[in-house]
Parts: sequence; C-alpha cells; structure tokens
Amino acid sequence: MQRYLDFNATCPPLETALEAQLDAARQAYGNPSSLHWAGRHARRLLDDARDALAAYVGAESGSVVFTSGGTEANNLAISGYCATQKPGHIITTAIEHPAVLQPVARLEEAGWQVTRLRPAKSGAISENDVAAALREDTRLVAVMAANNETGVIQPIADIGALCRERNIAFLVDAVQLLGKSKISLRDWQADFISLSAHKIGGPRGVGALIVRRGMSLQEIAPGGGQERKRRSGTENVPGIAGFAAALGGMDFASLARVRDDFETSLSAHMKDVVIFGQDAKRTPNTSMFCIPGLDGETLLMQLDLAGFAVAAGSACSSGKREPSHVLLAMGASQEQARSSLRVSFGPSNTEQDATALVTELGRIRQRLRNMAGAA
Repeated sequence: MQRYLDFNATCPPLETALEAQLDAARQAYGNPSSLHWAGRHARRLLDDARDALAAYVGAESGSVVFTSGGTEANNLAISGYCATQKPGHIITTAIEHPAVLQPVARLEEAGWQVTRLRPAKSGAISENDVAAALREDTRLVAVMAANNETGVIQPIADIGALCRERNIAFLVDAVQLLGKSKISLRDWQADFISLSAHKIGGPRGVGALIVRRGMSLQEIAPGGGQERKRRSGTENVPGIAGFAAALGGMDFASLARVRDDFETSLSAHMKDVVIFGQDAKRTPNTSMFCIPGLDGETLLMQLDLAGFAVAAGSACSSGKREPSHVLLAMGASQEQARSSLRVSFGPSNTEQDATALVTELGRIRQRLRNMAGAA
C-alpha cells in the first residue's frame, strides 16, 4: 500500500483545479493581451482569478502579480525591489528557503550588507531580535511565515509592525502557510507576499507575488509589460484559473490531531527521538524529527520501499547530501540534522497512516540494528 505523506513538497491536484485548467485551456485559448473576442474572454478569466486571490489574502486586485511559482515571486520581490534602492542593509533569517537566501546572497556579493538572524532552539524568530538588527540603512526585511521543514510559524504581524513604523519594506514568504492559516497583507502590514499554487492542490508552475500599493518594483525579466509592467510574459491563464479554483479547497486544520498523535506514538515507541519545533506554534500538518544513529537518507529509501513518501529536509534541496541548514541554525548537531525526516500530512491521510508509519519506522530501525550487529 502506498501512503503519500509529503504534502509540504507538493499536493496532489484537486479535481476542481484540474477541471478549471482544462476548461480554461479549451475555452479561453486567446492571448489575454489581445483586443479581439478570444483575448477578451481570456482576460475576463484572468481578472476573475486575480480578484479571487486578492480577496483571499486581503489585498486589492491590482496588487496581485502572477508568477511561475514561489521561487520567482521571492526573486522578483528581493531583486526587483532592491534594484530601485541604493545599496544598504537587508535582514533575513538563517532558516529561509533557498529562494530567499540565494538572491539575498547575490545582493551581498554586489555590496549589500546582510544580517541573517538565527532562531531560538524552538525554531522561532524573535521580533526583538529583528528590532535589535534594524539600522538606519535597512532597506528590506524578509521573513518566512511558516518554515517548510519544521512548520514553525513566525510572529509576522509583530515584525510587520516594526517595519511599518520605520518605513522598511517587508517581504513574507507565505508559500507554506497558504491554505493552513489566514494570510493578510493588511494584518501583517507586509509589502510583499509570495505564494505558490501547488501547495494547496493547484497546478505546479504557478504562483503569485502580492505587492502593496505604492511599492516600487523593477522587472527582472523585461518584455511585453504584462502584469502592470512588473512581470512580463503571456500569462498562464489555465494555470492561473487552476490556482484560483484551488483556494480554500484543502482542509489542513483538522490534521493537527493526526500529527500530534503521530508524534506521541513515535516518542512512546522510540524514547530517544527528537521532534523539532514541538514547543513552537506550527502548521497543523508538519512534523520534523530525527532518530539518533540512523541516516535520514537511508530511512527515506527504506520507507520508500515500504510505500511511504516522506522527505529528508526540504524537497527543493533534494539531491544534496548536506544536512538541513534549518536544523543547524536551530542548534541541532550535524548528526541530528543528517538523521532527520519530515512528515507532512494532507487531507487524504488518516490516523491509520500515522500508525502505520510509526510501526514501519520501528521495523526499519530494528532491521538496521540487526544488520549492523551482524556485520
């Protein structure tokens, strides 16, 4: 039996999203920039989707910039905004997704100064640490709403208030919070919010950057001037329609009990297991843990053979043998980081899936210990 427990990496597509994509591909095949009837039909569909997403995050329709995903949205916000500013200071965290860390690193190479805040052992960033790091020349603060590996949720509204008081641009990577908790441009006092459709059962390759009115943003790939000259290129109307159709279509809140029962059972069966971020506020579906003495990649492969799909750290960094930078920043040892697994439940999962995973982890651990003893 196959069990998919990797919803933070991507979600199986919702039927409503698939149907919306197919309908748009068949019926709204015109270029939305064209003035004829086919173009106008595509434009109406595009505008409807923009309105739906704006309402979902508490923004104006004109604030929505459709992108190819969360990675492009983060890059557009960081590189596009900083291109309009004099080089100065950026504050981010050591636990951000590479889609934030890497463009920030490029700006650092170009002369910008960067402060990378480390979280507490719980994985949470303190707004006091952000306040202490602010400088007169701080141009941008970039903090993710929820960590993709641990699920730990950050005090975004408090950080946003700090930035607004000082008129400093604030970027929130909300890719992992979408569909799991309320997202609000207004409540967060954010200037930029990045989102991705496939984290909620929408299509891959579609995302959005929400831009507060009045924020300057330079295109990073100039062209035809679409998306109010903020992101050129003919819009992916079927994908965008699928994104809008997926909004609110997955219930992650009910998974807190499944996740909590899984962690309770795992800890009861393996007294030495370490669960990361357990003392912090987390997304309801996410559990990251390590089983001391066992390599995470080995566990991942053994679970795959048994039909379980889980992750070792961030799926976007799969293929790398490096330990999780998130766990290291939280104070975990190299051994713990290399022994970690992430389980992220979805609406199709049940308590039986969690119980089966705990049982299989116990079997794998015993089997590997027996093999080591035999050697």
